[in-house]
Amino acid sequence: MTSPTDLKFTHSHEWVRDNGDGTFTIGISDHAQEALGELVYVELPAIGRHLVAGEVFAVVESTKAASDVYAPLEGDVLEINQALANEPQLLNSEPYATGWLMRLRPTDPSALATLLSGTDYDNGPGA
Repeated sequence: MTSPTDLKFTHSHEWVRDNGDGTFTIGISDHAQEALGELVYVELPAIGRHLVAGEVFAVVESTKAASDVYAPLEGDVLEINQALANEPQLLNSEPYATGWLMRLRPTDPSALATLLSGTDYDNGPGA
């Protein structure tokens, strides 16, 4: 699968979408969900929590294993995807749409430029 060109990616398989209003939506890549297998549980951060880039902010559990999810940028958690509590499989079926994890107000929005483009991700860690 070719990764969406409107997203930025991390080496640890998280994606970031600029919402155009000073906030970012964050999730895990299609490559990550495929490697994990069927997801059965998601633990998300508290709204208002301040995250440092690289910090674990979520845990996703599949029938194969549990995996940490890392904050791609520093900032404050504005919203979490409540639908995942009852439907964690949204991460499998729609990783770039309804399967998002959280919305973040970044401390430094320009840090988005340090992340990988979809093409770079597909040719590197997402290959």
